[in-house]
Amino acid sequence: MNSLPWWDPPVLATLLAQHYGKQGLVWLDGDASNLGRHAVLAAGPEKVLRCDGLLGDPGAADPFEALSAAFAGKSGHWLGWLSYEAGAWVEPAEHWQTPQMAVLWAARYSVVIELDLQLQQLQLLGEGPRHTELTCLLQEPAPLIHPVKTSIQPEAWHWLSGRDRYEQQVQKVRTWIASGDLFQANLTDCAEQTLSQPADPLALYQQWRQCCPAPFGGVMLASSHEAVLSASPERFLQVDAQGVVETRPIKGTRPRHSNPELDADAAAELVTSPKDRAENVMIVDLMRNDLGRVCATGSINVPQLVGLESYPQVHHLTSVVTGVLQHPMDTAGLLRACWPGGSITGAPKIRACQRLSSLERIPRGPYCGSFFHRRPDGRFDSNILIRSLLMLGTRLRVHGGCGIVADSDPHLEADELGWKVQPLLDALA
Repeated sequence: MNSLPWWDPPVLATLLAQHYGKQGLVWLDGDASNLGRHAVLAAGPEKVLRCDGLLGDPGAADPFEALSAAFAGKSGHWLGWLSYEAGAWVEPAEHWQTPQMAVLWAARYSVVIELDLQLQQLQLLGEGPRHTELTCLLQEPAPLIHPVKTSIQPEAWHWLSGRDRYEQQVQKVRTWIASGDLFQANLTDCAEQTLSQPADPLALYQQWRQCCPAPFGGVMLASSHEAVLSASPERFLQVDAQGVVETRPIKGTRPRHSNPELDADAAAELVTSPKDRAENVMIVDLMRNDLGRVCATGSINVPQLVGLESYPQVHHLTSVVTGVLQHPMDTAGLLRACWPGGSITGAPKIRACQRLSSLERIPRGPYCGSFFHRRPDGRFDSNILIRSLLMLGTRLRVHGGCGIVADSDPHLEADELGWKVQPLLDALA
């Protein structure tokens, strides 16, 4: 029987921040569903790995090689993020834009705290002095914590492109598709603003998880001024102890309704939509191809094709693709083979990245990248950083995107962007 008492994740995150400091605090969250059953928290890293800049930039290092070297050891848990622009190390090209945030930020922890959100059980994973220290800390009574809320009014956000320009960009993508240059592209935009003083990322994330719980959400604080928050419903790559890989690409979205009949109609319309189903299947084919580079011949399967998954704010279409790694421990090689994720780029992937860069006015940074957790035994899990907030000092950016195909309606795609992003902005208010 577990000897450690249960701690509510927000209280535990605040306790760790108070005891070890916020720098290096990681909270990989869940929503207590079967997919999001577990949460992992860690603080006070024993080693930090950081890569800035892109191929060709002075002093820039290959983030995949850095991860490969880090993962070669079997001590400690590695948790961190990899930015979208790490793709510059996969397919060197001039179109990649250098992000202002880290291309790779990762930290090693000798001990992490894993929470079973369904059974409300807590355990420490790891060993050494930190295990003893945390055991004593978690036996103490939970402190009274009064989180400081930050209220950011929705009208204070400024959209980088705006609705009219986004619709024009959608039409441009459709023109490329009609000419045979692309089959699909995931076009993004972001809402941004600058605060008068820095906000507490833990407080902001707690507001998010109350309104928009997600199975693959979380928050990472690289420093006092650099943090990433996510309410992601999408798993990118998971590897089990036997080297079995699972990816769960999402394509196809409809808003939820408080009226049960309207909500059911929206779900049914999504499931039967030829446009959304085709969009999803394209990415399934892309991910099968990516996994085929590093998985055993004949091991690629699609156990779920275009299935409905429903979340508090939206319905999604999700597929599941699996394979078996040729080299079970080579998760850095798996990341390189599949980077960036197909669901947030398009098809063909490299051409989609090139075209999107010509339309999107800023680098995506960690948005459309990934949070990841690599365990000492080689098990690995990661998300796609959609529905994300990037914090750099007092500047905030909330990103969202839509998959554009031949029969996309620019007006409806702009509506979909709102379905995805507006609940996040409302939660911060």
